[in-house]
Amino acid sequence: MSAGAPKVLVWDWTVRLFHWLTVLLVVLMWWTAENRVMDWHTRLGVTLLGLLAFRIVWGLIGPRSARFASMAAGPGAIVAYLRDLLSGRHRASAGHNPLGSLSVFAILAALCVQVGTGLFSVDVDGLESGPLASLVSFEAGRQAADIHEISFNLLVVLTALHVAAIFAYLVFFKDNLVRPMVTGRRAAADFEGETPAANRASWLRVLIAAALAFAAMYVAWTAG
Repeated sequence: MSAGAPKVLVWDWTVRLFHWLTVLLVVLMWWTAENRVMDWHTRLGVTLLGLLAFRIVWGLIGPRSARFASMAAGPGAIVAYLRDLLSGRHRASAGHNPLGSLSVFAILAALCVQVGTGLFSVDVDGLESGPLASLVSFEAGRQAADIHEISFNLLVVLTALHVAAIFAYLVFFKDNLVRPMVTGRRAAADFEGETPAANRASWLRVLIAAALAFAAMYVAWTAG
């Protein structure tokens, strides 16, 4: 495909920014936890809370490819998509395909559990705790810490599967799924004559989602 070939926008800039900032924050949070830099671990966790709040709101009011409703796929659609893949058939999607949607929902759920339990977590000696730990008992804080550790391991597994799937699409179907998440665009020819719905971000809706995200961060910092 030549550089001048027509392209269509499949991912708005907020989805792409959320994706790469989440990758960066998860790596940094792992590093700060491993090296016991807990002040920064907490700051990064609250920042990730804001990002997740934004993405959840954006999944309700954002453009089509960002909306959870457009990502939802029933068992029949998933089975049919798997059957096509096993038969060597693959069509470009202006958003997440049925398997990709499952991956996104699973990773978002794991991130929500990870951040939610981190807010209430308490370590063994009670010296390090999440910003909302004072709202629960020590025992509940320790349970939150245990779930926090388990959910991180689950998040690692889900991320590994996600990366493996991206690699498989590249190898078996010559479909580079990373490039559109960087540029936001795919070649129009990939859609075999179909015209995907517009996926531009409305600034008013961006501001609404951002305001709610900052509100979530403010509550996390002050409610404890």
